[in-house]
Amino acid sequence: MSIRDVYIVDAVRTPIGKFAGALASVRPDDLAAHVVRALVDRTPALDPSRIDDVVFGDANGAGEDNRDVARMAVLLAGLPVSVPGVTVNRLCGSGLEAVIQAARAIALGDASVAIAGGVESMSRAPWVLQKPERAFPAGHQQLHSTTLGWRMTNPRMPAEWTVALGEGAELIADKYGITREQQDAFALESHRNAAAAWAAGLYDGEVVPYDGVDLATDECIRASSTMEALAKLKPVFRGSGTVTAGNASPLNDGAAALLLVDEEGLRETGREPLARIRTSAVTGIEPQHFGLGPVEAVRRALAKAGRSFPDLVTFELNEAFAAQSLGCLSEWPDLDPAVVNPRGGAIAIGHPLGASGARLAGSVAHQLAAAGSGTGLAALCIGVGQGLALVLER
Repeated sequence: MSIRDVYIVDAVRTPIGKFAGALASVRPDDLAAHVVRALVDRTPALDPSRIDDVVFGDANGAGEDNRDVARMAVLLAGLPVSVPGVTVNRLCGSGLEAVIQAARAIALGDASVAIAGGVESMSRAPWVLQKPERAFPAGHQQLHSTTLGWRMTNPRMPAEWTVALGEGAELIADKYGITREQQDAFALESHRNAAAAWAAGLYDGEVVPYDGVDLATDECIRASSTMEALAKLKPVFRGSGTVTAGNASPLNDGAAALLLVDEEGLRETGREPLARIRTSAVTGIEPQHFGLGPVEAVRRALAKAGRSFPDLVTFELNEAFAAQSLGCLSEWPDLDPAVVNPRGGAIAIGHPLGASGARLAGSVAHQLAAAGSGTGLAALCIGVGQGLALVLER
């Protein structure tokens, strides 16, 4: 059996909304449907009934995501009911996992045309109540937030594994001697790069605003931020720590989607592809060191592609925390920092968990198309200790 080439024809995303911000009134299934519909409308030569599957990442699924948000998006977007949809969950890596799974189906000949993406509304993530072991308990019951982090944790899990995500970032700062000033400088660069990219129109062909919502650009970018302003923020996870709201990614709402095809599907679209999917890799690490998950995943993905760090023209590394990103970068001495997140990263743009991986892959594809040729890479750390990476080429 021959392995087929897989092409990214197009990639779109919503502007990323801040927690309780402009997109807070929009259900996650509607956000997902919006980017699916946008992809179809931007490729009028493609008969929507030719879409073999829609794969979406979603890190929550406890509320209006309604278990299988991919299928909900298909129906709400007005696609033919014959188009199926499946939702995958690899926490922060869910959107990229969706791209990888859809690409794998096409490469193996199980599909010719697929949509892959991700969605998250952290604003609308519900509280959940654990079902009592017996009916009508006399005592009070606890509600758990599903917005972020551990919940209803299994008591058999070692305590050192179940620390807060921010404490995990503090552990990385300790390990590598990363200072508060270094983290703040990294965060400031993220905001400046994102603001400059928007000002230069680099996101104009990628971002599709949600109808009826007054949000044209990413809501969390602070173009006027300064080192002095960041220095005033208090550490969140340790009294004498270094991780603050200013050098960590915020809570966000948003969706992203990509159109993937094989050679036959490419001919049907009548379009030139943005990029070709080359290889991917996933790895595991101790849960409290989750932020270093991309280190080995990136190495493996590049090795499988027969590429090395000097070959990269762009590298979208998800900025869960500045300390986490800096820790990873210190492990890749051959990587040119100038190719990392040239259009800003998640500290500025935002990190809607299930959508972020698809946003990164789409951004790499658009950047490769703008460059004309080269190798690009998208990677994320993942809560509970995993790393995920995808290599693209043009």
